[in-house]
Amino acid sequence: MSLLTIALLFLAGFMSGAINAVAGGGTFISFGALSLIGVPPISANATSSIAQLPGYFTSTLPYLKDIRRIWRGLILLGIVSIVGSTLGALLLLWLENDQFAAAVPWLLLGATALFAAGPWLKPKPRHQSDAARGRSLASPVMQFITSIYGGFFGAGMGIMMLATLGLTESGDYHRLNAIKNVLANVIAIVAIVVFVSGGVVNWLGALAMIPGVALGGYSGVWIAKRVPQIAVRVFVIAIGLFLAGYYFVTG
Repeated sequence: MSLLTIALLFLAGFMSGAINAVAGGGTFISFGALSLIGVPPISANATSSIAQLPGYFTSTLPYLKDIRRIWRGLILLGIVSIVGSTLGALLLLWLENDQFAAAVPWLLLGATALFAAGPWLKPKPRHQSDAARGRSLASPVMQFITSIYGGFFGAGMGIMMLATLGLTESGDYHRLNAIKNVLANVIAIVAIVVFVSGGVVNWLGALAMIPGVALGGYSGVWIAKRVPQIAVRVFVIAIGLFLAGYYFVTG
């Protein structure tokens, strides 16, 4: 891997970290950069998951007080997330690169559409009287499905999780976001363990991206104050459509 490639991956990591901090969707950048330099799609997906992990950790820190209050209610959702993420990651490893490459453009189109619809999918506050429904079977079942997707691909997972939690859990947006951030960490860590065990991680690519992701995530606050979120969202959607087109042509 040349110094120029390492520099480009660092820049892609910085952009993905900053975009995740402002609007989400940074996975498009990290996955796309790895794909465009020739990393096979399964390895690009696995490596991108590792590169994004620091961002999942830091996004959880502001919610530690909330998490301490609700952690008992997260146990069941955490268990189904572990099982679902494991299944999704194993399914990815079971596929050949050409099979996954054929699915990637459709996954990218779906994730891009989900990202574009994100502002309309934000959960609305639910009354505490709805709490019983939030503990119903629907909550772990929907989380199980989301975690399979998260272990398999992951782009747009956060938006999907917020939308499903909004339907099955009680509380305001910040409570739901705290739950989402905890479960995103669980899904990512489990998937990464499977990917590392499967030997599909491009470690040079991951090491080039991780410092950029961390720096980009830290800089996201500065960017958020100066760049309209709609501009960032349009940029991410354009990247998603470009990558989908790229895989349709080359797949």
